[in-house]
Parts: sequence; C-alpha cells; structure tokens
Amino acid sequence: MDALTGFSVLIIVGVVVLLFLFTYFIPIGLFITAYFSGVKVKIFKDLVGMRLRKVPPVIIIRSQITATKAGLNIPLGLLEAHYLAGGNVIKVVNALISANKANLDLSFERATAIDLAGRDVLEAVKMSVLPKVIETPLVAAVAKDGIQLKATARITVRANIERLVGGAGEATILARVGEGIVSTIGSSGTHKQVLENPDSISKVVLSKGLDAGTAFEILSIDIADVDVGTNIGAILQTDQAEADLKVARAKAEERRAAAVALEQEMKAEVQKMRAKVVEAEAEIPKAIAGAFNSGNLGVMDYYRLKNIESDTNMRNTIADPGEEKPTKDPNGQ
Repeated sequence: MDALTGFSVLIIVGVVVLLFLFTYFIPIGLFITAYFSGVKVKIFKDLVGMRLRKVPPVIIIRSQITATKAGLNIPLGLLEAHYLAGGNVIKVVNALISANKANLDLSFERATAIDLAGRDVLEAVKMSVLPKVIETPLVAAVAKDGIQLKATARITVRANIERLVGGAGEATILARVGEGIVSTIGSSGTHKQVLENPDSISKVVLSKGLDAGTAFEILSIDIADVDVGTNIGAILQTDQAEADLKVARAKAEERRAAAVALEQEMKAEVQKMRAKVVEAEAEIPKAIAGAFNSGNLGVMDYYRLKNIESDTNMRNTIADPGEEKPTKDPNGQ
C-alpha cells in the first residue's frame, strides 16, 4: 500500500508539471481570446515559438488584437521583431491607432524608428493633434538706450512626425527663441518702443523660421511678460568715468613724480654751482697775495677794493633786509 501511495503522488506531481508546462507554452486563454477577436494565431508556430524566443505572447497578441479591432493590419512578425529590437510595442500600436483616427500619415516603419530613437511616439502623435505650449525662461536684453528689459514668451509647437527622427528637441527651440528675443530688443531704438508694442518681438522672431531642423513646427510665439530691469547704459558710463578718473590720477601722479625728480636734479645742480663759486672765492685771497708779492697791487688799491666790497654788501642788505650777509674784515677773514 505504501508503494502504491508513493507512485500515485509521483503521478499527480507529474501531471501537475505537465499541465503547468502546457499552459506556459500554450496559453489557451490567450488563444481563445485571439480566435474570437478575429486574429489568426497558430499554437506551435506563434505561441510556442514566442516562448522559445523569450517573447511574451501576451504583449504581442493583445497588441495585435487592439490593432485589428482598430482596422490596422500589422503582422505578428513585425510586432515581435520590434519587441526583440528593444522597442515598446504597446506604445507603437497605440500611436498608430491615434494617428489613423486623426488622419495623420504615420507608417509602422516610421513609428518604430521614432520609438527606437528614444522618443515617445505616442506623445508625439498626441502633440501633433493637440499642440503643446512651451514657456521660455526669463530672457534679459538691452535696448539701444541702455535700458534692460526682461521678457518671457510662450511658444505653441506641434510635433512634426517627418522630422522626429534626427530633429532637434525643445531645448533648441527655447535657445533659438531666446536668441531672437535678445536680438529684437537689442535692435530697438528705445525700451519704450518694446513696451508699447511687445507683439513686434513675436512677429520678428516668428518670421525667422526658428523651427528649421527641429522635430517641431512653431505655430505662434506670444510675449507673456515684459519688465524693465536696470539701466545698463548708466552703469557702463559710470564705470567708464571711474576708469577715466583713475587713469587721469595715475597720469597726474606720474607728472608730479617727474616734476619732483626734476626739482631734485636742479637743486643738485645748484649745489654743485655753489660749491664751484665757494671754491673760486677761496682762490681770491691767494690771487691778492700774489699780486702784493709781485708788486701789481698796492695798499691803496687793496683798501679801495675792500671799500667797494663793503659798499656792495651794504646795498645787498638794503635790497634784502631778511638776509644778512656777513662782512669780511680788512684782512679777508
């Protein structure tokens, strides 16, 4: 009896394992759903083959059922190939259905290419039907009168299905619009012109064709807000005046230093000349003594010379009372 009981348990376990493997490789419920949905699925070639290729049959078969009910004929092989390539089969099928209902020209090949490129193909189709509004960050620009203006814009864009693969994204649109706003404000004569007609910025920027090479089509550009910033022109003029003042001070200091150096040089020259005069005056007594010894100068001539010298000193003292010049005694001391 024990042997029969053990054998029965093994049979039950084997049956359970076989049933599990059978239902795993052949999902009967999914096969019945596909059959009554009008989708032809072969058990061994399709369902078992997907399991062996490690492709979940639920995703492929349900996507095929959805496409068939929406009137699209997409072979199972294409859906399976897109899944094996790393694509999102469900989003591709939903995008194709949305594009078909909206009369958009979107083929399966283009949809899978957009999906494999890393873009959300379903979001792109939705954006083609319902345009998206992108708001730029605060853009600061300076008009010709030196007044800074800060503006923000709202860009209404629609996805361009044909340029989604290889086209630039939203960041490029924002950068181009910001550049257009800066150039338009910078070319305005005064900031008052921009404040009076902010729509002029939209017209100029929109006419430049900023959506070229991007994955979007710009429908409109609307200036949401314009604020007056700082007076950049006055700040620049103030900075320039301070710089000019520093340069002028530096040049004046240079000239003062040159004048001081010249004055010192002239004083040195005067000292040299005075030294030479003192040296020359020191030779006078020697010359007088020599004249006495040689008989060329008499006593009366000497006294007459001293009288003339005393008279000259007196006249100099009268002419400049603040400066007293010492007189020499008759002996030249």
